[in-house]
Amino acid sequence: MIDGQTGLTRDVPLEPGRAALLIVDVQKYCCERSGSAFDGMDEADFESKYGDYFRRLEGQTVPNLQALIAACRAAGVEVIYTVIEALTRDGRDRGLDYKITGFLVPRGSPDARVIDAIAPGADEIVLPKSASSVFNSTNIEYVLRNLGVERLAICGVYTEQCVESAVRDACDRGFLVTLVSDACTTLSQTAHDNSLNATKGYCRAVDTADLVEELNSYRRRRAS
Repeated sequence: MIDGQTGLTRDVPLEPGRAALLIVDVQKYCCERSGSAFDGMDEADFESKYGDYFRRLEGQTVPNLQALIAACRAAGVEVIYTVIEALTRDGRDRGLDYKITGFLVPRGSPDARVIDAIAPGADEIVLPKSASSVFNSTNIEYVLRNLGVERLAICGVYTEQCVESAVRDACDRGFLVTLVSDACTTLSQTAHDNSLNATKGYCRAVDTADLVEELNSYRRRRAS
């Protein structure tokens, strides 16, 4: 997207040395069937409320995240994770909205772990957050500035909640945002599609295959 008055654009590539991939809340709590978000649900209720979500998550979102992570690591693009996790065991530090909603992932809980399929590397950053926006509840902006990051690709769950919050807040803080549309998901396809439409003015939206090719092109140029 180009601003007609200034000539500035959001349509910029994810350039190694200036970019990072941010993966939002892909953790046991809400991305594994045994996560505490689904405690007490019988099989029929689970299928009715979450069956389609898990089919999209397991069939598309996670494989796309795996491809993105591999391409970023190969190209030298920083991979960063954020997870819902309180700084305390009783969650007294959580944001008011999380307290009202009842979201509690205690410090050190297995629910706070990134799922094994996309596990962080030994020296990759994982930021615990206790509100929807990672920019409002962690020091991520400070970390990104220290890393020299100007361009940020964002993906994860849920599209219209924590992912969308990250997109909007990153944009407002002066980062050039790429939303990887098919590496995100949420409880309904309609909510996902509506969120993608609502964030058009804040980011460049691409799919996984195009972003992987973009990253691989840097690697090929370095090798030639």
